[in-house]
Amino acid sequence: MPRAPDAPPRALTIAGSDSGGGAGIQADLATFAALGVWGMSAITSITVQNTEGVHGVSDVPADIVAAQVRAVADDIGVDAAKTGMLSSAAIVEAVADAVAASGVRSLVLDPVFVSKHGHPLLRPDAVASLRGRLLPLATLVTPNLPEAAALAGFEVVTRADMEAAAQAILALGARAVLVKGGHLPPGEPAVDLFAHEGQAEWLGSERIDTLDTHGTGCVLSAAITAYLARGESLDTAVANGKTFVTEAIAHALRIGRGIGPVDPGWRSRG
Repeated sequence: MPRAPDAPPRALTIAGSDSGGGAGIQADLATFAALGVWGMSAITSITVQNTEGVHGVSDVPADIVAAQVRAVADDIGVDAAKTGMLSSAAIVEAVADAVAASGVRSLVLDPVFVSKHGHPLLRPDAVASLRGRLLPLATLVTPNLPEAAALAGFEVVTRADMEAAAQAILALGARAVLVKGGHLPPGEPAVDLFAHEGQAEWLGSERIDTLDTHGTGCVLSAAITAYLARGESLDTAVANGKTFVTEAIAHALRIGRGIGPVDPGWRSRG
């Protein structure tokens, strides 16, 4: 669906709902809004969640997930989309079919395997579907080190491992990969590896000392998606997305008794 000249850019998040508001579709939609993009959602799972952890999960039926994607794509249109929590092989397969059928041009795949508190959010039998069906549709994949290891099939601990993992993930069909280095050993610089089109680039950023990091990956992938929806090149979208999430971490909120959220609305709060 072409966008009308006076309409805002349109971005779709296909992800789980975080009842605490710090991650998932809530963080994605807040990020889209902060960046002037009209946000839409296809909810994959409902989590019972707060700053202290995930206390329950209920998946949305796979056919309803796919129907949400098709409904907004057929009527409103999608300039860019992202995925987050997909939970099951059935949901991954349904999302892959719906994204392909809807002709989504820019897809950012955030391969969410576990929550910030260590709760599994992707079943083991879904990994093969993620690798085989969804990765080949991705404009960009944004794994952290454990997620890169799961996708690549080997341990990812060092910068050399990150380089090898990036190439392995590209070989699965993704156009580009951003391997996030936040799990590098203490003392290492906070660097991510952006690999695409036969080249690799290390992207540095400030390592911010805070315990409140809930939603970091969601906000980063959502920001990149928003910039792609606005028509930015992939290189520019990644660079701008990193700058945006760094500020969101710097303005993290001390909310609740556990791990507080980063703040995608930092600009509006001065």
